[in-house]
Amino acid sequence: ASNAGAGKQIGRSPSSRPHKTTHTAEARSPMPTLSEKLITAANRPRLIADCARLIDEEVDKKSGLSGMFIKTAFKTVKAVKSGFIEQVIDNLLDRWVEKLDGHYQRWLGAGATGTFGGFCATDTSGVAEKLLEVTDDRAKKVDNRTIVSLYNKLRPNAKEHVVSAVPGLGRVVDRHL
Repeated sequence: ASNAGAGKQIGRSPSSRPHKTTHTAEARSPMPTLSEKLITAANRPRLIADCARLIDEEVDKKSGLSGMFIKTAFKTVKAVKSGFIEQVIDNLLDRWVEKLDGHYQRWLGAGATGTFGGFCATDTSGVAEKLLEVTDDRAKKVDNRTIVSLYNKLRPNAKEHVVSAVPGLGRVVDRHL
């Protein structure tokens, strides 16, 4: 007896088998995630330092009464512990980058024209919301009452400040892509 044809489904062509598509995940080359591009052991310290510089620059730009409050709050936070801002950035970086990956994938899917930062600048509000989701979640878990109190006082106007920082953040990310 011959085993020719053993293992084949009789009466069905390969294209009529259930759960098969002509475009499988294995056939497509997956687009890299933003995390894969940014979060490397060699790059992480530089990215954190650049983000800390961006925050310093953004705080320095603030003016008026609200600017004075932000600057005072920032000095207070920095006085809590040396390197506190960098530590917070390091702790939140992976989640921030994960939240931005949807924007990154849309940028890649659209042909990656221009810069990723320029793409983010077209949706500063959406980018700000994603970043604030991470900080809001983290603020719920902080034990330091001073930090929580300052965050809660700043949070109602946080989105406008994050929106204004998105173009700078985009430039930081572009330097590391």
